[in-house]
Amino acid sequence: MNKYFQATCFVACLIASVSSHAQARCPDTARAMNPMAKYEGVYKFTLDNDLFSNRDQDYTNGVKMAWASPNVRNFADDDCLPPWLQQAGKLFTQFYSPTVEQGNVTVTLGQAMFTPRDSQATSLIAGDRPYAGWTYLGFGFNTRSAYRLDSYEVNLGVVGPWSRAKQSQDAIHRLRDIEQFQGWSNQLGNEFGAQLVFERKYRTDLFGRATGRSGLGVDVIPHYGVSLGNVATYINAGVEARFGWGLPDDFGTSPIRPAGDNAAPRVRDGVRQFDREVGAHLFVSLDGRLVARNIFLDGNTIRDSHSVKKERAVADVAVGVAGNIGVYKIAYVRVFRTREFAGQLNAPKYGSITISGPL
Repeated sequence: MNKYFQATCFVACLIASVSSHAQARCPDTARAMNPMAKYEGVYKFTLDNDLFSNRDQDYTNGVKMAWASPNVRNFADDDCLPPWLQQAGKLFTQFYSPTVEQGNVTVTLGQAMFTPRDSQATSLIAGDRPYAGWTYLGFGFNTRSAYRLDSYEVNLGVVGPWSRAKQSQDAIHRLRDIEQFQGWSNQLGNEFGAQLVFERKYRTDLFGRATGRSGLGVDVIPHYGVSLGNVATYINAGVEARFGWGLPDDFGTSPIRPAGDNAAPRVRDGVRQFDREVGAHLFVSLDGRLVARNIFLDGNTIRDSHSVKKERAVADVAVGVAGNIGVYKIAYVRVFRTREFAGQLNAPKYGSITISGPL
């Protein structure tokens, strides 16, 4: 059993232990929070891959597993959270009010990989993006009202061979009988990575329904945020529009983007109304970024490495469809991105699928 598999198993067990802790303790010790406390957390799996668009280059694959806690009223000492997350909550509440009307905590495990266009070249391709991998563990805090969601997220991980991105890609390509990429020896060097993200979303129901979301609906969800760290530093803003039947009580759908699609806490009032709601909707979204640093294009922070001249302004347009049954949801989206660096021959595009719900 290799070290990467052992580490993955450890983090998966960590996520499972967090959720089992909430399931075991929260309903028994938080009776005053009923009916919020009966929600035992939500699991989510997201896969981004450019093979959905018949490509195999640039941002070529991303996978993210996440668990979102039941609603909590206090991040620092709520029995819905295990002790180590309560300790993290005490740090968080040093700069944010420790008591919230609706809030929850997320724990994530993710990996992303980036490759140049030529899969068979063994030497460094100076005019194309570097090979790079990024494997990370993240946790976040969400607070919401009926029409606003604030997400704070910290991602800690490794870039370079330690990320095991090459091994992940090789395993999938062998499984699918696809040619292996030959230039991973030129990938970015090992580097610990940290990313601190804040994003705020607003939701406006164009039909003006204050308490109910059954039937035909249209809503608009603008957002803005900031990311700081050696992995990525940028400011971003955008908007999502949804049209369909029984729109879910969340803040939209996105491919893997820090703080972009965290499971929102359940709204307290009328929560039972959505237990059996069935719905389906179409959505389109736009996210634009002004980028100060992108390690996957700028290269390593404190060592010499391959790099390219990045574009400072980048935008994503996404079009998708989603279906939901109560708190269960599945969504598929196609993403079209503007060129990210000088000399990039084709604008990136990829597909993303997300499945979420309690177990």
